[in-house]
Amino acid sequence: QVRLVESGGGSVQVGGSLRLSCAIFGSTPNNICIAWIRQAPGKARERVASLHTWYGSPYYGDSVKGRFIASRDVAKKTVDLQLDLLQPEDTAIYFCAADSAKSYLQCVSKSPGDFASWGQGTQVTVSA
Repeated sequence: QVRLVESGGGSVQVGGSLRLSCAIFGSTPNNICIAWIRQAPGKARERVASLHTWYGSPYYGDSVKGRFIASRDVAKKTVDLQLDLLQPEDTAIYFCAADSAKSYLQCVSKSPGDFASWGQGTQVTVSA
């Protein structure tokens, strides 16, 4: 398993931006799927973005398309999430998660409960 460490959360006003980063430690096989998953109080976990291994375009959940952008830095072994046009409903704890995936399709099909490795999470709060 890999160890994941998130950073970059904080508090912003509506329309503001934040950038989250997930540092990946440990051996990373070529068939790894990395996801950003959020959980708001009283709500189910929601996957907002996924990336398969170190290639391929990110997959985004419908609620964040056009506002969030996921990216990877292969050399630094980090996966970032740029959050723009933030809304109060984006308030949540954001987790970085990882699991094996043999294909891009398998990666984007995973539910939050399918991921084996999780970071500690970082809080994002958006106020009106």
